[in-house]
Amino acid sequence: MADEPASNSFRAALRSGKTGISPDSPLVDEKRIAGDGVASDGLHKIRVSRLEGRRGNHRESDRHRLTEEQVVVRHQGSEHVVSLINLSGGGAMVEGELTAGLWDKVELVLGEHGEVECAVRWIRGNRFGLEFAHETRLDCNRKTRDRMLREVIRRSFPEFETSEPTVSDEPDDPATAGPEVHQKRDEARHPLIWNAIVHHDYEWDTARLRNISSRGAMIERATPLPEGATVYVDLNEAGRIAATVCWSRGNQSGLRFHERFDMHRLAKCRPAVAPERWVTPDYLRDSSGETSPWASRWDRLTVEQLGGTLAG
Repeated sequence: MADEPASNSFRAALRSGKTGISPDSPLVDEKRIAGDGVASDGLHKIRVSRLEGRRGNHRESDRHRLTEEQVVVRHQGSEHVVSLINLSGGGAMVEGELTAGLWDKVELVLGEHGEVECAVRWIRGNRFGLEFAHETRLDCNRKTRDRMLREVIRRSFPEFETSEPTVSDEPDDPATAGPEVHQKRDEARHPLIWNAIVHHDYEWDTARLRNISSRGAMIERATPLPEGATVYVDLNEAGRIAATVCWSRGNQSGLRFHERFDMHRLAKCRPAVAPERWVTPDYLRDSSGETSPWASRWDRLTVEQLGGTLAG
């Protein structure tokens, strides 16, 4: 009978059951750093020399800067062309010569159907952190908006349902409306947010309506949409709208509807109600104060207050 092959030396050492480690064992009882002669407690004890120093302050650099993007900021009747540094769901960072002060309201124009109301949250030199208004902006005349909002309350929030306004023939032209009516209708902000399902290239994703008019909308979704693409905006009970993507910047996209959209259809789908507090993006977290500028003290109504305003 042939001799049995010798056991593997490594395996034999592991199976020996000895408590001590022999000089011939493949196991090492201590880690040593070459040339140091001191046992190591782990990788954190090993000194690694840096080949070169830091070339800049990388923590303060723009990690997601949008290159060569310019937008318009409207402030107190003037338009300012600024560079768009960063853009997310909660707001934007812009850079340029802008005379706005802290907490001022401005309009950020990202492109066709891309106007969004903002508030200045912080200023550093010629850089400005802007926070978006929370509610969906309804770009239509006052009479259309009020009639649609009354229908929204009737359908989705019946506990706050109101009677028809005492002046049903209120003119759309602000010049012919009384100052009290103009202030009540235009300065008070509704708290409603509409969402939709956007279909593109055999896929779909949820989207938030930042603004909407009869001709187009600005949406916010996690996945960017390619410019020039055809998409379908599904508003559930309000129907489906075909649209072309006019532009995309970050997670914001401007859409041009293929057919005119009846704003009254929005009343058929239940909107969400904007929260009192908002989670802002990282680059806006160091703004002054924790209270959102779009809180009630900035004339954003509750649903109950909105119903009362539309009735009177």
